[in-house]
Amino acid sequence: MAVGFAGLPQLFPVPGFRIGIASAGIKKPGRRDVVVMELAVGSTCAGMFTRNAFCAAPVTVAKQHLAAVAPRYFLINTGNANAGTGKQGLADAQQSCVELARLTGSAATQVLPFSTGVIGEPLPLAKITAVLPQAITGLGEDNWVDAAHGIMTTDTVPKGCSRRIALSGGEVVITGIAKGSGMIRPDMATMLSYIATDAKVAPEVLQRVLDAAVSRSFNRITVDGDTSTNDACMLAATGVSAVTVAADAPDFTLFSQAVTEVCEFLAQAIVRDGEGATKLITIDVVNGRDEEECAQVAFTIAHSPLVKTAFFASDPNWGRILAAVGRAGVSQLDLDAITIHLGDACIVREGGRATDYTEARGAAVMAQAEINIRVDLARGAAAARVWTCDFSYDYVRINAEYRS
Repeated sequence: MAVGFAGLPQLFPVPGFRIGIASAGIKKPGRRDVVVMELAVGSTCAGMFTRNAFCAAPVTVAKQHLAAVAPRYFLINTGNANAGTGKQGLADAQQSCVELARLTGSAATQVLPFSTGVIGEPLPLAKITAVLPQAITGLGEDNWVDAAHGIMTTDTVPKGCSRRIALSGGEVVITGIAKGSGMIRPDMATMLSYIATDAKVAPEVLQRVLDAAVSRSFNRITVDGDTSTNDACMLAATGVSAVTVAADAPDFTLFSQAVTEVCEFLAQAIVRDGEGATKLITIDVVNGRDEEECAQVAFTIAHSPLVKTAFFASDPNWGRILAAVGRAGVSQLDLDAITIHLGDACIVREGGRATDYTEARGAAVMAQAEINIRVDLARGAAAARVWTCDFSYDYVRINAEYRS
């Protein structure tokens, strides 16, 4: 069960954004594994994708289509990543778009395909296309919860978030869902996320909003340091509310902050549901020379198997954190000036263990389900925050049995 998961919050419908779900039996019979999302005519869209050089066929096709024309449909399947599948994978991704376009009277380039699941296996195209009529028939604005379930793979819980915000032109809705549990590392953290709003936003402004939101959310999480071949995050604006958000308008900051909040909630939910996770760990690195070096230190801690296994064992082995800071590759650190806190306990001061630190204080912090590490580099004013989780026995089991 995800760390601190209180259940899926209420997900508000987004006018002009309809969702349909079907079961194709791609990996398991009866499992919801195909999702169709329909964007109203006139919608705008922004996207961010994995930087993995071996990006999946649907990523390649989705990027091409998004650059060509405003999308009308997202087509998502789970259970098969259609990655590492060569020319046939590209042809299958394209054909899935052709089939959905044929059924909806749209152009194939107006369909963006997305896949997640096992890498290196041919896409079961016939299974997917066979259930597209069912998904289309079920299109509705109230299907966010079913869609959150429909995009899951090794996730133990669905992930979603909604906001209603009052802008000068009226109220707008922002709703998003995400999937992800393992193979999570920035550069689109395996994750998929779909966020929609009924605000009216120009494409270039929407992309600016998404870039800023992802940099503070999905690109600040890590479960295991593995960047997926299939990661994607899409932000759609239907414009149905007729409430316009422009880059030079006072409402822009409020709208951008709300989108970032949704992304941060979803990103944290992914880490809370990290494969086998029992702890949520927030790492704050402050007072660095620039944000890049702060993030570098934070990710070095977050990626350390020794740090992560110590957290699983609730073992206050603070030396592992100190060692991670030291090997982060930041030059000319003043070791005597650095302080490191584990929760409310200072563990490192003046180059060694803090004189007031006790094993009992460290153990009390490590026993908690949600823990904060704070590293003060004492060399500037920049900061960065990263979220990660522990490594448990179940992480190994889940990934050892992934294809079985």
